[in-house]
Formats: sequence, C-alpha cells, structure tokens
Amino acid sequence: MRMIFAALAATTILAGAAQATTVYPLDRATILAGSPFDFKVELSKQVKPEDVKITVNGQDYKKALGGEAKFVELEKGKDDKALGSAAILRGLTIAAPGDYKVEVSAGDEKKSVTWNVYGTGDAPKAKNVIFLIGDGLSVAHRTAARIMSKGMTEGKANGRLNMDDVPPAAFIGTSATNAVATDSANTMSAYMTGHKTAVNAIGVYADRTPDSLDDPRVETIAEAIRRQTKKSIGIVATAEIEDATPAAVVSHTRNRNDKADIVGMLLDVKPEVVLGGGSAYFLGKDVPGSKRKDDKDYIKLFQDAGYKLAIDRNELAANASAEGNLLGLFHTGNMDVTLDREFLKKGTVEKFPNQPGLVEMATVALDRLSKNPDGFFLMVEGSSIDKMSHPLDWDRAVVDTIEFDKVVGLAREFQKAHPDTLIVVTGDHTHGVSIIGTVDDEKPGTEMREKVGTYAEAGFPNYTDDNGDGYPDKIDVTRRLFLSANNGPDHYETFRPKLDGPFVPAVQNEKKEYVANEQYKDVPGAVFVQGNIPKSGDSGVHAVDDVVLQSDGPGSEGFRGYMEQSDVYKVLADAFALGVKQTN
Repeated sequence: MRMIFAALAATTILAGAAQATTVYPLDRATILAGSPFDFKVELSKQVKPEDVKITVNGQDYKKALGGEAKFVELEKGKDDKALGSAAILRGLTIAAPGDYKVEVSAGDEKKSVTWNVYGTGDAPKAKNVIFLIGDGLSVAHRTAARIMSKGMTEGKANGRLNMDDVPPAAFIGTSATNAVATDSANTMSAYMTGHKTAVNAIGVYADRTPDSLDDPRVETIAEAIRRQTKKSIGIVATAEIEDATPAAVVSHTRNRNDKADIVGMLLDVKPEVVLGGGSAYFLGKDVPGSKRKDDKDYIKLFQDAGYKLAIDRNELAANASAEGNLLGLFHTGNMDVTLDREFLKKGTVEKFPNQPGLVEMATVALDRLSKNPDGFFLMVEGSSIDKMSHPLDWDRAVVDTIEFDKVVGLAREFQKAHPDTLIVVTGDHTHGVSIIGTVDDEKPGTEMREKVGTYAEAGFPNYTDDNGDGYPDKIDVTRRLFLSANNGPDHYETFRPKLDGPFVPAVQNEKKEYVANEQYKDVPGAVFVQGNIPKSGDSGVHAVDDVVLQSDGPGSEGFRGYMEQSDVYKVLADAFALGVKQTN
C-alpha cells in the first residue's frame, strides 16, 4: 500500500536528521543470553576516537563485551550530509543474564542505557511451536467470522470458531520504537527477535545511515534455532514470501521493500519449508514478470541447495510426503484471497488458476516438518486479513479470517496427537474496524444508509452454510453484517459486497492527492464518506489498539496480562530453551 511508502519516506527523513547520542540496542532492550547482536553508538558531532569513553557496568566496554568497536570518524546521511562520529561492534554476545548499564561520553555528550539480558530454562518445554498470525487480526474480524460462518440465533452464536477455544492469554502492545503507530515489519520483527524496532524495519535497529542493509542487527528466531537446535523451520503465507511478516522470521533490513535481498536471506537460513507467493523476486531480471534488478536465478539456487519446487496446488499435493526441503511459489505477487480464489474467481485467479489455500499449505508444512524427531518451528500467516482491510474490503477480510481459523483448527488437531506442541494465535497489529449492525436490502426505499440497522433495528444477518464447508454460501445475502472503519481515505460507501473484485476506495488525482474513487459513485444508494487520514493515503491504516494473543500447550503459561510484543519472544525462546546449546 502507498501508505507504507509514505511511512518509509518519513523514516528516512528522520534517519538523516541530526540527533543526540543514540545507543543501539536501545534503553530497556531485552537480549537473550548468548544471542548475537550488533552494538552501535551514534554521536551527534564529529570527535576523535580517544575522546569517546564507553563503559558497561562501569568497566571498559572492550573488556566487558569482548571486542573493540570500529570507529567511524564521520557518518554521512542523505544527500551526503555530515551526521557525526560512530562506533560499531558487530556480532557480540553476552552470556551471563542480568542488567547491563552502558554509559557513553564524548565531550559534553553523554548517554546511558540499560539492557536486560535474560536466560532460559535448561530443557525445552515444547518440542514444536506453531505460531499462527492473522495479519491485522482485530476483534471485529473474529466476531464477523463467527457470525458469517456459524450464524446467530436469539443473540447466541450457533457455533464456535476454532480460535474461540484457544485460551486467551495476553494483550500485546504493538507500537514501534519511533512511533505509537506501527506496521507489519516492526511488529512481526519484535515477535521474532525480542527487540522492538522502527516502522518498516526487520531484524535491525533502524540507524541514521542511508544504507538500509547496514543497520545494527539482532538475531531472528530462525537463526537462533539454527544456532542452538536441530529443529526444522517452516514459513507459510498467502502474501509474497518476502513480505514483512514472513520475512521477519529470517531477515535483516531497515526497509521491508528490500525484497530481492530478503530472498537471499531466506536462502542463507534455509527453512525446510517455504510456501507462499512472490516468485517475481526469485527470477532473474530478464525473465518475464521478474522484479529483480540482477540476473540471479534464486529458483535454481534453491533447487541446487536441495529444494523441491511446487508452483501450483497439484505439485504441492505431490510433494506432501516427499523427503527434503520444499519451496512452493504459487503467484508472482500476493496470492489471491479466499473469496476470489475459491468462490468468485476474481482478482488474478484467471492468470493463476490453481493456487492452493492456506489450509492446504499448512497441512503439507506440518506433514513434512513433523518428520524431524527433534521438532520444528512453523509460522503460518493469514496475510490478507490485513491486505483486504486496508482497502476497506471487509467481506474479503472476514472470509480470509475464516480460512485462517481453519488453520487454527488444523493446528489444534495436530496438538491433540502431539501434546508437546505449543500453539500461539495472535495478530501483528489491528485495524480500526467495528461491526455497527446490519444492512437489510428488504427495508423500503433506495437510500442505502436508511437500510442500516442499529440497536434493535439490526436484527440478525441471514448468511447460510448449507454445504457445511464453514464459509457462507454467499456474501451478498439480503441482511448482512455492516462493518465500518474509522481510519480511511475519502471513499464512496456502497453498503454492498464487492463482487466484481477487491474494493479500490481512493485513486490519485492530478494533484497527487487521493480522492474517492468515482467508479462507485453511481452505485445506487452509495454515499460519500469523508476520510480522516491525510490525502497522501489511499487506504485504511493500522490501529494502535492492543492485539489479543491466545496460546495453549507447554510454555503457554508465560503469556499473561499486558505484554510488549518483544516480550513474546522470551516465551518462545524459553519454550525451546534457546539459551542452552542442545546437542542431542
């Protein structure tokens, strides 16, 4: 979405501005004992190396941290602007848990931060972790999915979602290091590293230099698993596999749009199973559809590394029980959403007619990963809950929530047979969406807003599921849920499902501002809705609300009350005892 690029531009401007002394990791950082990370000091002016003093718990940093930082006399930012001196020490580790106070002085510049280094239990609590993330999953998505899928009679749901029976464990704060608002990159990165970071950043602390790939790194969960265990790793998403959420399992960049580089980082870690969209970044630049700027053929490089390739539903099924690593790429971009892929056949389904669904991909991933006697970590993302909430296309977002819930059910069934499995169900951030009531086409008149039922006038929607597949037989029923957002651009509300394809609420005018898309202006009963975000935005934005985290299985007791997103990693690390080298 264009809002992501606007946020990235803002981050770049901030990165290029002169600031007071900054120390990375930031104050109150939590660091897994033995986990490699980069240490950096940024000074606001140019100094000599002998004028810089750095201590850790009162001891010279070189002795305390076991290495000497590279001194950069003058870092330069955007437009070659001088920023100040810097010192950086990469790949250091701290073995002993405890609090570490880092003090920096250079002339009249002083900075002090405290880190908490934490350990884990000596033995793993769980053999397997299944981390299920509904991108943008908000409470309204859950409620709407339950009503659409199960129905409601006399105020009581006629059935339960799979996620309804996963114990609620915690509320999770999602804010970034540089803003109260957030995106999928830094939120998932916090889950997967234990360090919060800036908007658009993954696996790094966002520093001030122009290069998005040189920022101070922190270890990802996939790297920690590789370093400490013999477990397998799986990544499944309906987005581009290089997109922010799946990328955060393995990647390091300040710019989530470094997707060509992220493919290389995937190959570095070599997850045993990688399934999703995004083949355009695997193809050399001369291949039609490629989005790379070089000639690297990453499909061949993955195959040379022992991966079997699947490009459609049939090939995925054929590889379900095969040995070795599996790369599944089912779309050049993001895969089509459930409503289009399985029912309406809209979007790009004609071009990619045989895409598997999230349940199919997760089933294959579980089958293959569970062959490892040492266990596995599997991340499954319901990507398009978010991708359809941005354009305010609530029906598509809710149907994708139902699909995501089916994966929760799949994981619960796996857990019954493998009780040593920890399941986590959560979102990375929320959207500003609520269910207001219903829209009843049978009410008299042509004004659609007069057909909106609130309070007692809402009644109940009349979705059906006669074939029992868990999805509504159709979404354009005569009395349907009315979802509305408080965070969008100018647009025309049609009060109807978008059967011809995903909603495009706003388009750019000659002033480069986003205005209501007049394609929907003449839909009978449509009303103009004035947006409340800047006109540089073409779609709904994320909300700052806490997300709900649910969990069951060994180690789930670690999730309680309010937690920062970075605290979730502590529980995952403890479940696998990642603070202890496992040799068996």
